[in-house]
Amino acid sequence: MIMKSDLEIYGTLGPSCRETEVLRQMFAAGINGMRLNLSHGTLDDSAPMIEAFHRAAALEGVSPSLLIDMQGPELRIGNMSKGFSAEQGDTVCLSIKDESAEEPDVIPVPREIFEHFEPGMVVMIDDGKIRLRLIRQSDTSHERRIEAAVLTGGPVLSRKSIAVEGMSVTGNTLTQQDLLNLKCASKAGVTDVMQPFVRGGKDLVDVRNKMAECGAGNCRLFAKIENREGIRAVGEILPLTDMLVIARGDLGNAVPLWELPRVQKEISEKCLSAKVPFMVVTQMLASMERSPMPTRAEVSDIFNAVSDGASAVMITGESASGLYPVSASRYLVKTALEGLAWRKEREKRS
Repeated sequence: MIMKSDLEIYGTLGPSCRETEVLRQMFAAGINGMRLNLSHGTLDDSAPMIEAFHRAAALEGVSPSLLIDMQGPELRIGNMSKGFSAEQGDTVCLSIKDESAEEPDVIPVPREIFEHFEPGMVVMIDDGKIRLRLIRQSDTSHERRIEAAVLTGGPVLSRKSIAVEGMSVTGNTLTQQDLLNLKCASKAGVTDVMQPFVRGGKDLVDVRNKMAECGAGNCRLFAKIENREGIRAVGEILPLTDMLVIARGDLGNAVPLWELPRVQKEISEKCLSAKVPFMVVTQMLASMERSPMPTRAEVSDIFNAVSDGASAVMITGESASGLYPVSASRYLVKTALEGLAWRKEREKRS
């Protein structure tokens, strides 16, 4: 198992931090790793950001990790020519046909949604930010559609995650795009590979084998726990991963939100017992996507995650698309280091 520093602190690459100077300031603040979300594209597509990442690291004299977040078996909305805003109380249509959302209020979705359709099912989009209740299905000579009521509104955009309450994630462990990205990983300077929706040990064995075949065998493998299958299989996953990731976005869809803190604590304790590093992610500084300062609850969350033993923490949209990527990085680093200091003091006393 590959180990790194006491505390790894990740940002996420995106439009808000694509410039070399912004990334340099993030590294100066103490960020020592960056995540690249490949759900929407390839390493080749992201070449300018990756080049800026390496330039910034060289200017700052640091060697940050570059973590790629794979597509994996997660279900996603199809390609849309343009998005639209779904408002609470509206009725929208789901369609199998890709790019059907050229029509107003039509969302292209994976076939699995139709295969498991039952009236009353709740569909969650973009980590649950948007919630729909399925009403009825209709078949025409041209396509199948599902009518749905909007329970919680928001912007509907291409390639956002989509999940059905109570439905297990199906599909291949790696997509064809994942395999292409693994083949480019070494050339791009990737150090870590994060596999989403890990359902059991077999998923990680499959990914390790493909990493070796594609020339990425020297990268660390991170396992994201995002569903009930992953929660149940933590025991068999731990010996096979270099870092276990408690990914609270989809995990918060898989279990009732009021149970999520307990699930996080239970997984943390299992990781500590097995001496496997773990990372806590999702909405750590969510308010800083639009605010220059975090909430008291957010900094407490970061502190508690690290004081509970987390080896890594990460911000996502806060740095990728937020207004204050450098400030968010500083708050993340300073708060995480406070948590680490407290943890070490407590260990000395015990």
